[in-house]
Amino acid sequence: MEIDTPWRRLPPDLATALRPRFEETVREIADAVTAASPAFRGISDPKFSRDVNTAVTVALGRFLDLAGTEFPALPLQTRAVFVGLGAAEAREERGPDVLLAAFRTAARLMMRACGEALAELRPVSAAELIDLSDAITAFVDELSAGSTEGYSRQLREQAGEGDRLRRQFAELLLRGGAAESVVRSAAARIGWAGSPAIVPVLLPLDSAREARFRFGASGIVVERDRDALLLLRSGTRAALSEALAGRSAVVGPSLAWERTPEAVHLTELTAALLDGRPEPAFVEDHLATLVLRGEPGALAVLRAHRLAPLDQVRPSQRERLLTTLHSWLRHWGARNEVAADLFVHPQTVSYRLKLLRDLLGDALDDPGARFELLLVLAAGAQATRL
Repeated sequence: MEIDTPWRRLPPDLATALRPRFEETVREIADAVTAASPAFRGISDPKFSRDVNTAVTVALGRFLDLAGTEFPALPLQTRAVFVGLGAAEAREERGPDVLLAAFRTAARLMMRACGEALAELRPVSAAELIDLSDAITAFVDELSAGSTEGYSRQLREQAGEGDRLRRQFAELLLRGGAAESVVRSAAARIGWAGSPAIVPVLLPLDSAREARFRFGASGIVVERDRDALLLLRSGTRAALSEALAGRSAVVGPSLAWERTPEAVHLTELTAALLDGRPEPAFVEDHLATLVLRGEPGALAVLRAHRLAPLDQVRPSQRERLLTTLHSWLRHWGARNEVAADLFVHPQTVSYRLKLLRDLLGDALDDPGARFELLLVLAAGAQATRL
């Protein structure tokens, strides 16, 4: 099959006409390409200007060399220039449309410069102008294809490097025991700087690909023998319930990154309790069960979850409120019995209960929450006696 090389129809005197004004034409095209794009106009780095001039010089020189020949548009060395140009645009995180628009501007100016140069040399026919337009269009298409290849290749390389760094970060979290500086440096390299907590989500193995797509840069998926583990940097219960609806998933507790192995362990224990239910489950709903089964990590998480609102008061006041809450739960809310138990006036009990309600809200009226509060307070009292 014969390859179409429209530049073979170009007049052989094109190079003769344009060579005397070659450097001037390169400057005009380079300046116009830079001025036409807002993304390029704001670049002050002299290297960028040199790169643009080099690209225009190489392209225009090659086009003139092609006139009247059937050579391929770009030899390997010339193509490498534009592959590199596309890769640089990807590294600078500018979209491919910026470079393609620059090529369109360059094509228009090449057409004008070539036509004017020929016209100064001799009369130019309409057929020659049509051939010139066809040749420039085909040639610039080749330049665009080279830059697009470079852009795509760079994105693939960056994605591969990004995946490697994300896997490395996940391994640090799951292994545990890494120095804080090491973990924070690894987090910064994947854009997770300042993420103080990690939320593990256990998924069926066949959900791994979908999870990567759905959660993108906010999650890391680790495929294991029988399941997949999604590590999230954040996520509210409402958002995760919506995102995981209809899927057999277990959402673990949000714990500091150094406690990731503990969070994953609690998630796995909860998954074993539920045995593959079709809707997402949350470990926080099953902490009491894990505590009753003797899981110390569950007790620590449940205590932090239920008693966190009291962290905003002074330590001495917090202890009095916890003692009062424990007695109130044990005596089923009987104020006088609580007062007798604590050797305080009933009005003091009422005052403390008002503070507790302000802090704990509806939890004091929820049977499940009251049971969990009693569980953690009883365990704390037992530990104190021991």
